[in-house]
Amino acid sequence: MPTRFEHRATFSAPPAEVAATLTDRAFLEERQRELGGKGAALLEHAVDGDEVRFRLRQGVDAERLPSMARAIIKGDLMVERAERWGPDGSTAQVTLSGVPGGINSRGTLTGRPDGGTELALNAEVRVGLPLVGGKLERVIADEVAKLLAKESEFAGKWLAEHGS
Repeated sequence: MPTRFEHRATFSAPPAEVAATLTDRAFLEERQRELGGKGAALLEHAVDGDEVRFRLRQGVDAERLPSMARAIIKGDLMVERAERWGPDGSTAQVTLSGVPGGINSRGTLTGRPDGGTELALNAEVRVGLPLVGGKLERVIADEVAKLLAKESEFAGKWLAEHGS
């Protein structure tokens, strides 16, 4: 059974500005430089009308992985994330090197009464390994939740410095 988790963040900017920032090429490139880890890159970025698609690669040094994960994943963990943002929110599919399975998520941006925005992401981690899959799913969910918190903090700072 997959492991589900949720991430929420609030921003002082309105939803349209937050969406524009979270899908902006310059923002994504800088976020990758700051937080992406080993081998990080923005692999693809495409705008088609009101839809934006991009693909990111992020890396985690093997030494930073929990011991249980190191027993399964040989070497560094490479994470490839494909996101699609449109008027109805976002979807993402994540693959992890050396791990059968991945992560799927859906996100929404909702306006707040104070003029700000709430980002809500619902994600599901699935690892297809007998006996240890559930434990590894929880480890991955915890690590991804930490990364999402850092990314949200980065976005908040970016909006404060570059926003309107």
